[in-house]
This record gives sequence, C-alpha cells and structure tokens, in this order.
Amino acid sequence: MVDLLVSDKTINLLEKSLDVSARRHRIITNNIANQDTMGYQPKALDFRKALEQELEKGSGPVTRTHSKHLKHQSKPSRSARNRAAGQPGSGPFDIEKEMTNLMENNIKYRTSVEMLIRKMGILKNAIVEGGR
Repeated sequence: MVDLLVSDKTINLLEKSLDVSARRHRIITNNIANQDTMGYQPKALDFRKALEQELEKGSGPVTRTHSKHLKHQSKPSRSARNRAAGQPGSGPFDIEKEMTNLMENNIKYRTSVEMLIRKMGILKNAIVEGGR
C-alpha cells in the first residue's frame, strides 16, 4: 500500500506544488520584509514554471489523460509575467502587488492541501470498503 502512495502521480504533483508554494511564500515575505531596504530589488518565482521544472526532475511532465480534464492555459508574455511578478526592473516596490502575490500563493497552497486531503479520503474509503 505504501508503494501506491509513493508512486501516485497526483500525490507527487501535490507534493511538488506545496514545495513550490512554500518557496514562493518565502520569496514574497522576504520582499515585504525588505521593502524599506535601500537598493533592494524584489525577487519573484513563477509558480507554473517552477512547478514544471520540479515535475521534469521527478516523474516527468503532467499529461492530460482524459478529455474532461482541464486544458493547459496559454502563458502570458515574459514581460507581462515579469511585471506581474515584481521582477527586478519592473519599477518601484509595490506593497499592494506583493500582498496580492501573497494572497494568490496562499490560495494555491490551500487548494493543494485540500486536494491532498480529498485524495487521502478517497484512499481511506477504498481501504475501508475493501476490508468489508
């Protein structure tokens, strides 16, 4: 049973999503903490790109296995991503933008946690029903 959990692609994806969200959270909070530091340039982590890189390291990219699964959305242009993410050179520090990034990241993290809880619930039901 443990082998099923370790090799499960959904759990692997959620684990990596939580890791990337945690890294992004540290970056955003560091930006907020250093907002008054002279010469500090805000940093950013593109969630989608970082998650794709993490998935490529592990079990490979996620593929659409069913026609009713959501399609991969097109990416905004690099300059639009840089402006939205607060990349160096995108202008002065904007606390509202950083707080929005923090809130967005929190939603992604909480969604991943909720999906992981539901996945565990499905596995628990399968174990309970299989034991009857």
